[in-house]
Amino acid sequence: MNLKAYPKGTLQSFGIVGLVFLGMVLFYPVQHWLNDFMGKSPSFLVYYSLAMGAPFVLIHILKKKEEGTVKYLLKPNDTGIVVLLIVGTIALQWGITSPIGHSIPMPDSFKEIFLELAEQMNDGYGLLAVAVMAPIFEEFIFRGVMLDGLLKRKSSWAAILISAAMFGLVHLNPWQFIAAMVIGTFAGWVYSRTRSLIYCIIIHFANNFTASIFMYFDEDAAAMDAELHKMYGGITNMYVIIVASIVVAGICISMLNKRMKIEVELKRSTSELQESIIGHFLK
Repeated sequence: MNLKAYPKGTLQSFGIVGLVFLGMVLFYPVQHWLNDFMGKSPSFLVYYSLAMGAPFVLIHILKKKEEGTVKYLLKPNDTGIVVLLIVGTIALQWGITSPIGHSIPMPDSFKEIFLELAEQMNDGYGLLAVAVMAPIFEEFIFRGVMLDGLLKRKSSWAAILISAAMFGLVHLNPWQFIAAMVIGTFAGWVYSRTRSLIYCIIIHFANNFTASIFMYFDEDAAAMDAELHKMYGGITNMYVIIVASIVVAGICISMLNKRMKIEVELKRSTSELQESIIGHFLK
């Protein structure tokens, strides 16, 4: 395995999480200072961009110092994969993360936090922070840097699960941990097969955008106050939607597996052809 890797293992992965926490703490006063000048949503956007952007720059520098070169693949090669990623992500959300999340009781203190977060997303600034900036910064950190490094030192599934767990840990609560673990595992699996960061960003965007829309129209959904069957339109609808979503997610994953195999084979063939042409001219 490649010895030039950052992070090299679980300990350095915790270090990355620590840098993210440090950014969140150091820039927290900025949000309160800007609230009076800009309002909650714009100040949250500025705060989040600084709190995640600064750690990412430092983490990127550390990775480049260790590995020499760092590349992020940001061009989607297959629109079919993009569609399957979006549908599959929403299906996982409706069929797995929402039912599990609602099964965990939420204390009133956390309900207030989630309601405040929903309030911050009541306009375009909040939506931009959660549905656009979060997928970009967090995927660069947890898949583009962390998972990429772990894949060079560990087995694929060990690397995927470690990065997903670290991604869940940084959310600091069990409700978002579940969603982050599921989505992080899905995104990690896709990254391990394609090395495409844009696919991971799309998965994250689909998850956060859908959740943001739910919280915008239903405050009870944000604080997990509404009973799950009411959110789904009744007990019968709930079971139908959950089962159907799990089936759809399974179909999407199966189809993704086939399409990603084709994409990897095409990349390999293209690379071999380029090497052959270069070798021919160098003779």
